[in-house]
Amino acid sequence: MSAKLQPVHADSTNAEIGDAEALARLFKALADPLRLDILRLLRTESFGVLELSRILDVRQSALSHHLKILAQAALVSTRREGNSIFYRRALLLVDDPAYDAKRAAFAALDQLSLRQTLKDGISQIHHERSEQSLLFFERHAERFLEKQELVAEYAHYRETLGDLLDGLKLSKNAAVMEVGPGESPLLSELAARFANLTALDNSLEMLNRARNMLSQRSGRSDVTFIHGDTQIALTRPQRFDLIIYNMVLHHIPSPQETFKDCASLLNRGGTLLLIDLSHHDQDWVRDSCGDLWLGFTEEDLDAWANEADLHFGQRVYLGLRNGFQVQMRTFTKN
Repeated sequence: MSAKLQPVHADSTNAEIGDAEALARLFKALADPLRLDILRLLRTESFGVLELSRILDVRQSALSHHLKILAQAALVSTRREGNSIFYRRALLLVDDPAYDAKRAAFAALDQLSLRQTLKDGISQIHHERSEQSLLFFERHAERFLEKQELVAEYAHYRETLGDLLDGLKLSKNAAVMEVGPGESPLLSELAARFANLTALDNSLEMLNRARNMLSQRSGRSDVTFIHGDTQIALTRPQRFDLIIYNMVLHHIPSPQETFKDCASLLNRGGTLLLIDLSHHDQDWVRDSCGDLWLGFTEEDLDAWANEADLHFGQRVYLGLRNGFQVQMRTFTKN
């Protein structure tokens, strides 16, 4: 007796064809040294087309062609930052039929070190972003708090932040650092909570304003003030139980590198606390507040924390006036 042939379903056949076409696009995208360089550059960074063109020394039109191929293979994704489009590696989804192939490709690429010319290009882009941000603060230090509060007034999230700090259960002697304190009341409130307090800022003008404001509000003179960024902080012996960025990360040239620096600056069990904007499309804050980034998605922060081996903790979201949303996130070093 002959066995019955099972019917072939059209849906199944179409799905298999679709999977094969997706793999063909993937292998085509990976079969070019320049496109592999792009993926290596985007490992923990996001860059605009012009920035990538400069780093790779490739015409913008040619680069756009390569980026289109990578996007069609779902190897890169885009995010609009005002009038600019920034590229980053796409998140790998476990239900993607090509998940294993993409993960293997990324793993192989990540074992290769970047050529020095590419490293130099990245450093130059970071330097220019930093100079852009620093120049804004030096020019607008007197009115920066006023401009910042057009977006997110500290009083609107102070109570929630206080509750979050209470929940960390840190001792009075915990080592705490606030990055970019400016004239916000937070540094004074931290001075009332913690005996071992440090303030870090790469703008000398803003650091001096923070020092003067703290003296007026608390009278403390034993707080450590450091002029510089987290790279400067790493050259010092002090390590911290808590590092706080209050509406600062969107002014930093490379948030990804900041996560790595903070992981090195934290004691085991220490916490990175971020208060910043969720991603938005209000480009006017670039000129008014000196923002380099238009907030951050939850996926951005999670990916950078994972890369730095920091573990996700509390997530709090607060809607504010003018359509902005503030997010508070904690990340812990185990």
